[in-house]
Amino acid sequence: MLIATDYPLLEVFWTMLIFFAFFIWIWILVTVFADLFRRQDISGWGKTAWIIFVIVLPYLGVFVYLIAEHKGMTERTISQQEAAKSEMDQYVKSVAGTSDPTAQIANAKALLDQGTISQAEFDQIKQKALAG
Repeated sequence: MLIATDYPLLEVFWTMLIFFAFFIWIWILVTVFADLFRRQDISGWGKTAWIIFVIVLPYLGVFVYLIAEHKGMTERTISQQEAAKSEMDQYVKSVAGTSDPTAQIANAKALLDQGTISQAEFDQIKQKALAG
């Protein structure tokens, strides 16, 4: 039977510290591998060499990669985030449509003149545009 005194509080804290340190190292390892595979400026052989280095000497390999490639990692991350933001902005603009009431009414008037929509539909679009 396990008694509480067999596992003192300081050992609990030490175990938690080791666990979280290991978790953070795994997180850094995934970040390094993600950056390594995202890179376009290095050949397949260079990526293979980095992977072998990180596998053979795990802690040293990760820390050397972070020290050697910190600037490149930052630039690649920023460019990827800017590309994602640009795509999101384009998507929102394409879905949101025109928020200018004058342009909405003008588009509705053009559709009315073409016979695509009826006068009632035009009035409804005009009312929505003017309301907000």
